[in-house]
Amino acid sequence: MIKQLFENQQKYVNKFFDSLDLPHVEEFMESLVNFQGVLFFCGVGKSGFVAEKLAMTMVSTGIKSWFIPPTNALHGDIGIVSKGDVFVLLSKSGETNELLELIPYLRNKGARVVAWVSQKGSRLQKAADQTLYLPCEQELCPFGMAPTTSDVIQLIFGNVLAVALMKRRNFSLDEFACNHPAGRIGKRISMRVSDLMLKEESLPLASPQDRLVDKLVELSDKRCGCLLIIDKEEQIAGIFTDGDLRRALQLKGPTALNERLENLMNRSFKSIEPQELAYTAMQLMEKDQKHPIMVLPVVEEGRLKGLLKMHDILQSGL
Repeated sequence: MIKQLFENQQKYVNKFFDSLDLPHVEEFMESLVNFQGVLFFCGVGKSGFVAEKLAMTMVSTGIKSWFIPPTNALHGDIGIVSKGDVFVLLSKSGETNELLELIPYLRNKGARVVAWVSQKGSRLQKAADQTLYLPCEQELCPFGMAPTTSDVIQLIFGNVLAVALMKRRNFSLDEFACNHPAGRIGKRISMRVSDLMLKEESLPLASPQDRLVDKLVELSDKRCGCLLIIDKEEQIAGIFTDGDLRRALQLKGPTALNERLENLMNRSFKSIEPQELAYTAMQLMEKDQKHPIMVLPVVEEGRLKGLLKMHDILQSGL
């Protein structure tokens, strides 16, 4: 039964995609590219929840937007509406009385009324300044009553519109970060490598000419799991990790301790610049699941600037 329901829902949603009037949608989207007013969303019941979600999505992606329940609008909240604003009314049937009652008052305020409906010839379609028809073959509900497809279609349509506007308005990642300062999203698009990296006295340093035995204390005390090998100009020449120590001892035995680090270090290491996102660094370190990187040198124009540890990335909540 559940398999059949998924197949039915897929069929109904595909019907929406196949029947959507894309030129009409494109026209509406273009009217919002340089829009400077407020984009209001309004709906009743399940359409109201979708309307509220879409308003929040628009706000987070750079569009001034607001959700107003129709009852609240009729009891004072319509005062926030100004001339030139756009008021989107969501209704599957297009016969929702609470929304129809709003239209004359919205016109008095100078707002443009746009209806999103799934039934052609409805009263809301006739009363609105513009109508976007969202085709809905039928609800997944066996009685055709509960909004189980029409609400999905409204949500898909609104989300795609939001992303289209992001692209057309050249909404940048930095702007997105400003709107999402908290939580994992905020951290992933704002936290830089320089915010998490170890630097200066915390770095486990060695020179290529140092013998391994002379740097074991440095390797242990700094607790980074590696030594960063730098020359006199602070150019990074290589990296020597706990894994390299184990392999050297397995291959050469105790004589490995007297080897110079230039003979043991890894010269083909990965690195990252300090201004890169910490999330980008994490992706780089996890790219090869068979050989994950636990420490990543931070380098700028060949000069060592710091060291990023996977442990610190995970501790940050990224």
